[in-house]
Amino acid sequence: MTERPAEQSFPVTTPDGAVLQAWSQGEGPTTLLLVSGLGGTGGFWKGTSATLSGQLRILRFDQRGIGASSRGSAPCTIDQLARDCLAVLDAAKVERCVFLGHSTGGCIGQALARIAPQRLSGMILSATWLKPSRYMSGLFGTRRDILDIAPQAYAATATLLAYPPAWLEANWQIYETGMANAPVTPEARQVVRERIDALLSFDGSAEAASLDLPILVLGSRDDMIVPAFLQEQLAQALPGARTVLLDSGGHFFPISRPDAFTAKVAEWIAGL
Repeated sequence: MTERPAEQSFPVTTPDGAVLQAWSQGEGPTTLLLVSGLGGTGGFWKGTSATLSGQLRILRFDQRGIGASSRGSAPCTIDQLARDCLAVLDAAKVERCVFLGHSTGGCIGQALARIAPQRLSGMILSATWLKPSRYMSGLFGTRRDILDIAPQAYAATATLLAYPPAWLEANWQIYETGMANAPVTPEARQVVRERIDALLSFDGSAEAASLDLPILVLGSRDDMIVPAFLQEQLAQALPGARTVLLDSGGHFFPISRPDAFTAKVAEWIAGL
């Protein structure tokens, strides 16, 4: 078995005082910045980083107010979360990277490509969307209501919606971990609430046609959180974007279909 490169952690301080916990793994001519979704954890990418760090330098981090990262004082908007990505790149001394954002992370990527296009050599938008829709508003509005009333139920439904049922049945520890990490404190609920508000406010439709860089839209046909029709709508708005939809895997297909996911990512980056 090939030994994976060691991972190194480093802190990133933002102008508003947030301290972000970040990790770097691997070396290579290309750096891949991994940005997770609503949950905001760098831990979402541990398996992906271990697999791809043999050929790439991988950066991942806990977003502000999440995991080991402090909240800071800036309002939580998609643009602010994109500027946090720039802070991570600066701290890692990376001038240019490939960006991979999952779900809300893909909205952050679209904002980053608008704010600092010179920092990106390519972008992978995984299980993400272009603009508000009735489906997203209904789903996330309901999830926000559940969060305020019953945070344990919020955590349960978040996991149950994110994976194919048969896969989750066979990997039930994922559900148990989600329940153990339910946002039971007022502070944790506030972070989740403001992140839901940020993702529901995102609209990339005005700038999509001007995002002039290689883009891969990567999704799963059985995603119940960001359905395939929203991902296809995103791809149609992006000039020259390539679309790959897995036949299954649910919303969290990077975890439920890791081999297929990392193979598609590595193949696309190799073609840049």
